[in-house]
Amino acid sequence: MTTTPNYEIPTEMRDFAEKSVEQARKAFDSYISAARKTADTIQGSAEVARSNAQTLSSRSFAFAEQNVNAAFDLAQKLVRSRDVQEAMQHQAEFIRSQFAAIQSQAKEFGSMTQSAMQQGAENAKAAMQQGVETVKNTANDVSHTAS
Repeated sequence: MTTTPNYEIPTEMRDFAEKSVEQARKAFDSYISAARKTADTIQGSAEVARSNAQTLSSRSFAFAEQNVNAAFDLAQKLVRSRDVQEAMQHQAEFIRSQFAAIQSQAKEFGSMTQSAMQQGAENAKAAMQQGVETVKNTANDVSHTAS
């Protein structure tokens, strides 16, 4: 029978291998932690975006309701008008007031949209910067430990 020679691995080599495995584990744990933090921040940004979309939707319905109510008010004034001149006056007032209302609504809606977009962009930027910074720090730590 042939026996396999028994070569003992030097202690220094085993210590070095053990340290390498520990460093790899720490690096992996740091990368996973950074990825989770980034994902959580992005999810938070998605929640903010959802909330902003809900607010925009709610305001859109409020604007629509205001505009429809104004149209019904006009219709009621028109059917109560005593002559064509009075009806034309109601129509002119309606056009002026609705033009002002729509301008105001568009301005508010635009401001809300711009704010929501800016907030979302800032959150995404912060999440990415945080993730990159964590990965950089981890890489530097691993590099220094390996040295």
